[in-house]
Amino acid sequence: MTGDPGLQPERTRLAWRRTALALTVVTVLAVRLALTGDVPGALLAAAVVLVWAGALAACWRRAAGSGPVPVGSPALPAVALATAVLALLAVPLVLRGMW
Repeated sequence: MTGDPGLQPERTRLAWRRTALALTVVTVLAVRLALTGDVPGALLAAAVVLVWAGALAACWRRAAGSGPVPVGSPALPAVALATAVLALLAVPLVLRGMW
């Protein structure tokens, strides 16, 4: 007996796509703040882009996937970690942009 999943798989795919879009917007804003011509800003921008690329790969795999998520899938912890790292990288950028 198979159950009717309804729209749940589509909602899940859309949620992963929204997460990828939000991470992309944050990355663009962080890179914009970081690129002021100095070396520390360029290094922070590079770090932000690397973290974003890893998170985007995890989000995109889940957004394109069909069927249930395997138990122990690393996608959710990877995106959560990437979000925390982006937040930590953004703090010096915001503080630097205030002065």
